[in-house]
Amino acid sequence: MEWTDQGTIIGLKAHGESAVILEVMTREHGRHLGLVRGGRSQKAQPVLQPGNSVSLTWRARLDEHLGEYKIELLTSHAARLMAAPVALYGLATVSALLRLLPERDPHPGLYEGLSVLIAHLDEPSLAPALVIRFELAMLSELGFGLDLARCAVTGSPDDLSHVSPKSGKAVSRRAAQPYLDRLLALPAFLAEGQGARPPSAADLLAGFALTGHFLRRHLFGPRGLPEPPERARLVEFAARTMPESSTV
Repeated sequence: MEWTDQGTIIGLKAHGESAVILEVMTREHGRHLGLVRGGRSQKAQPVLQPGNSVSLTWRARLDEHLGEYKIELLTSHAARLMAAPVALYGLATVSALLRLLPERDPHPGLYEGLSVLIAHLDEPSLAPALVIRFELAMLSELGFGLDLARCAVTGSPDDLSHVSPKSGKAVSRRAAQPYLDRLLALPAFLAEGQGARPPSAADLLAGFALTGHFLRRHLFGPRGLPEPPERARLVEFAARTMPESSTV
């Protein structure tokens, strides 16, 4: 068995004296693991870093075997990402989410989303909002997508302000009034038709609270898993560094 693909490294662990087991989110083969012989050498270590974009050839005698990778670096992102705390928190968060995917199950949309995310993870003004959007994409890809296009009560796409924690459907400001204590806030940057103003700290905290609720309910909770600690650090970073309010 053999194939060649492109991917983004999301993790690795030592194996034996000199090898590593590399975890890659690939374009056509999903989240896929493989052995890299000599992966702990001085030559290989700068290449085999989380966040780097690589070309890889996987070989195994049988499809169900772990197999071996031959790796070629396409774009080095690791040094840039390691210099920015927000990038480290963001990369660890999305990598933990990707590990919830069944191995070898293709998700080309998530691969493309990860590629966009990696390109901007070291930009504090963009990274938190991009992570929130990636979390929404993860929920959707696994069958738990939120319906943020129109009000569940009126059917209107206008003035959406909240989300039902049970159905995951948006609710308009007027329809939400009697139930505000039971609903999750929908920040404007996630509501369709709300314009493209940069999110404030309050917007980002509302976004993380929204996605966090459904991640715990549908992904982490059923597996008995806690949220990755880096996600909490990312939320704290957004609250500390983003402006309290934003203007158009």
